Amino acid sequence: MRIFVTGATGFIGRALVLRLLRDGHEVQAWSRSQAKARATLGADVDVAGGDDLALVRAIDGCDAVVHLAGEPVLPGRWTRTRKAALVRSRVGFTHRVVAACQAARRPPSVLVCASAVGIYGDGGDTALTEQSPAGTGFLANLCKRWEEAAGAAHDQRVASVRIGIVLGRGGGALASMLPLANAGLLGPMGSGRQYLPWIHIDDLTEALISGLQDPRFEGPINLVGPDPVPQAEFARAIGRALGRPAFAPAPAFAIRAMLGEASMALLEGQRAYPERLRELGFEFRFASLDAALADIVDDDDAANVRPFDGMLQDAAGLDYLRENPPTHELTAQIRVPVPISEAWRFFSNPDNIGPLSPPDYAMELDKDVLLAEGARFTHGMSLGPVPLKWHGRFVAVAPGERFVDVQDGGPWRTFWHEHRFEADGPDHTILHDRVLLRAPAGLIGRIAMPLALNPRLRTLFAYRRQAIAARFGPARQQ
Repeated sequence: MRIFVTGATGFIGRALVLRLLRDGHEVQAWSRSQAKARATLGADVDVAGGDDLALVRAIDGCDAVVHLAGEPVLPGRWTRTRKAALVRSRVGFTHRVVAACQAARRPPSVLVCASAVGIYGDGGDTALTEQSPAGTGFLANLCKRWEEAAGAAHDQRVASVRIGIVLGRGGGALASMLPLANAGLLGPMGSGRQYLPWIHIDDLTEALISGLQDPRFEGPINLVGPDPVPQAEFARAIGRALGRPAFAPAPAFAIRAMLGEASMALLEGQRAYPERLRELGFEFRFASLDAALADIVDDDDAANVRPFDGMLQDAAGLDYLRENPPTHELTAQIRVPVPISEAWRFFSNPDNIGPLSPPDYAMELDKDVLLAEGARFTHGMSLGPVPLKWHGRFVAVAPGERFVDVQDGGPWRTFWHEHRFEADGPDHTILHDRVLLRAPAGLIGRIAMPLALNPRLRTLFAYRRQAIAARFGPARQQ
């Protein structure tokens, strides 16, 4: 199938695109920033953007549309301007997508449009299913209008997927919660009794895939896990996963003072259940919150970082390493269920660094980077809020076996990275990463290495492992 995806560079969109590519689908992504989308989504995705005529051309010939685009409701207060932007990005753009579907010469047959469990308003302790009425308030009315806009598509099977709190690496609700939780500052918001319907990102993408293929997947469908929990229990579960306390309260009056009307997004809840998914026979991989969080926060085995023993052996780029002696070594191995030729094609393509990098790295790559010994490259990236430039070059390239790149200028004092490919039978490849590195800033860097930089590296490789699993199938550590 050829799938048209809006919101493809967002948290859900990135995971869905990788999952679609695994099954051999063609992906046509729509983005306001085509350069950013190409850098984020990689070489295997077509990217388009522009006016309404360009939208029609991009949708024409696609078999299905997954419409995920929409401005985030948080952070920030809901000023009149902000509310107008939220309505425009959801309701207005959905009307444009539906109109483009109707105008296409070969229109898609399926439209899966995002919505949210916020359509139920503040549900209290009431169990909510797709048969429950819409609630009141700005969020509920916004979702109702959003679904009505999608429902105007008369020539497509339309599903409005009411998404809950999505849990995964590299975005979603946990992106703001985990730093607080690691510092022991997470706890109940307001009363803590409001229910949070959650779903693991892997279950969400599998449900969306089902929605493209199952003709029964139609109308409103709650994309939430089977076990919604009160917000206070949600915070405690994160604390358990991290081994941290989670009792620091955020009083309702403080949240209202900070966010105004937007505080309802945090202080109201929905005890929503996936009744339609159950009827359709969907099986959750992560049915419990503890299991979902354990899968997401566990990065201990993603990479091993230790002091460098000084043994360079036959390392390529010896001149670089002698001029820039490393202090630490990182090693990581992962088994990918594809032949070595396919693994080399994907992982040796510099354009595919984006899909394997956390979104907060904000990778922006050179065009037409040449993978050849001596070739230089530059890419933009971010370290938290700080924009950086990375200047590198390839010091060794052996097609089908390995390539080695070094950083000549950027955030590290020394960064040498060997990517090695080992065939494991005809249909599997073991990827070996070896990184020799030295932190910047002298003594400060040496102190930061075990406290901040090592965890950051493990997080990077854990995200990479998740992205590889989405793209090629579950990958087993060696």
